[in-house]
Amino acid sequence: MFSLSLRRLLGTRNKRILLFLLLLASLAFIYHSHSRNNSETFENETAAPPPNPWLKFADHLPTEEYDALLTARASRPSPWTSLTMPNWQATEAQQLSLNRIIRNALQHPEATQEIWQARQDRVVDATKYAWDAYRRNAFGCDEYHPISRTGTNNTRQGVGYFVADVLDTLLLMGLVKEYNEGRNFLVHHVSYDQPGVVSLFETTIRVLGGLLAAFHWSGESDHGLLDLATDLGLRLAKSMNTSTGIPPETAILRSDGMPYASLSSTAEVATLQLEFRYLSKLTHHTEFRTAVDRIMDVLLQASKYDGLVPIYVNAQTGQFAGDDIRLGSRGDSYYEYLLKQWMQTGQTEPRYREEYDRAMDGVKKFLVEVTPMQNLTYIGELTGLLSGAPAFKPKMDHLVCFLGGNLALGATKGKPLSQVSPLDISARDREDLILARELTETCVRMYLDMPLGLSPEIAHFRQSPASPDDPNQGDILVHQADRHNILRPETIESLLLLWRITGEEKWREYGWVIFENFEKWAKMDNGGGFTGLRDVTEVPPKREDKMETFFLAETLKYFYLLFGSDEKVPLTKYVFNTEAHPLPMFSWE
Repeated sequence: MFSLSLRRLLGTRNKRILLFLLLLASLAFIYHSHSRNNSETFENETAAPPPNPWLKFADHLPTEEYDALLTARASRPSPWTSLTMPNWQATEAQQLSLNRIIRNALQHPEATQEIWQARQDRVVDATKYAWDAYRRNAFGCDEYHPISRTGTNNTRQGVGYFVADVLDTLLLMGLVKEYNEGRNFLVHHVSYDQPGVVSLFETTIRVLGGLLAAFHWSGESDHGLLDLATDLGLRLAKSMNTSTGIPPETAILRSDGMPYASLSSTAEVATLQLEFRYLSKLTHHTEFRTAVDRIMDVLLQASKYDGLVPIYVNAQTGQFAGDDIRLGSRGDSYYEYLLKQWMQTGQTEPRYREEYDRAMDGVKKFLVEVTPMQNLTYIGELTGLLSGAPAFKPKMDHLVCFLGGNLALGATKGKPLSQVSPLDISARDREDLILARELTETCVRMYLDMPLGLSPEIAHFRQSPASPDDPNQGDILVHQADRHNILRPETIESLLLLWRITGEEKWREYGWVIFENFEKWAKMDNGGGFTGLRDVTEVPPKREDKMETFFLAETLKYFYLLFGSDEKVPLTKYVFNTEAHPLPMFSWE
């Protein structure tokens, strides 16, 4: 009855249409069911990569947000009416270039992995070569002199300076036999219960930092290393028992009573915190954290020049002192550790990030300049603070080359750009990334523009174009006293961080060229290790009779990580102390 009524209602033509629609619906249901099952079965093999959200932001410029940032920065009055401020800011071309970099920040190409593995193996070979030379000629000594094949100590008995600094490098590179040699020497033959005066800063970042990193990377179960670190920490921390909490630059290993400090280096007293805070976390000795946090309380409250600080601290008053502002020697790691203390405890202590951002605003207002011919961006210095009318000095230490990596690290909190949403990167972050890239390009030029392909200790920069008859038509000038190279790591550190964050292959390629230049000029042919060089403008160069501990602890470690997998020491889980010892992020709870 129903069938008859339906035929009468629809008629022959409409019935055919209905049957066709029912057939389409059936096919759609079958297709949907098959696709769902196929997707569930082969999801990992067939799932398309998520669309890059930056593709639609090709010409995006955060104009209003950036203008507001610049206006706020300019609204703070200058501490010096007579000083012409560079007031660096990112150009529109640099902003658009950054958009392209962000859009291209995809998975690193697999096709090149075999090449980079071979290059990483070369770094391991170089590290083993350097360690073997030290082990043969000076094992256990604090310092190694490869030309004379001798070692020296910083105290009468030595403090394990070289071995402790290098230990985690050996472990990360899989040099297990060498690691065990070093570990057993420290645990069984080194005691800090000895007379002697040591650098508080250097002993903290190299020895204490090295012991803590080795303890962590060996599984946090080697209590021989932790006990040694704890004993050293207790002895060093006595130096912080001053009226203001600001320590002197030295520590007496076997000492009681209150130390005395007058003027201390800003960087040195502000670069103890990562190490002592992690030691406090491991041992539950709250006095370690209390001591270094007290230093920061004093420094954060002290008067500053628009976020910038002189290179000394008066330990009696707790105020900054001195005639110079610079991000090189005695200034550098104050700024570095502002950011890294914030990152170390999971971004839960905002006062450090806020002070870091203020300081970087000051850097951009007063210290960033661009050269007239090569358009090299560099960080200069201010001198003559005590006169009330400081002058800008177009000089940059190689030490300042840490800043490019630090700026990039702060911009993304260690995340690669491929994992950053357009909504999660602010105008300030973009500006920091742009400055990071420009500054690191300059640091690379400090290498590649030299006859040896290696950087001088200090570079000076032209402020006006060269005359046509000047044989040096570049913008980098090197004074006679500054031409040496002691195998420093800062540029390689920034290459690593920029590679990890931007995914631009060029940072790795720069690193490989520099590594080969170190091998060509600094490596000794007769098994002696590597040496410093007296003059990077002279071919062939004369050698210095020293292989710095940081060449293995930092420079070679950064090369190794630069040429390897991003999963080794991920930047979202670790912070490098200023001696390249990777310490884990943690929570105080």
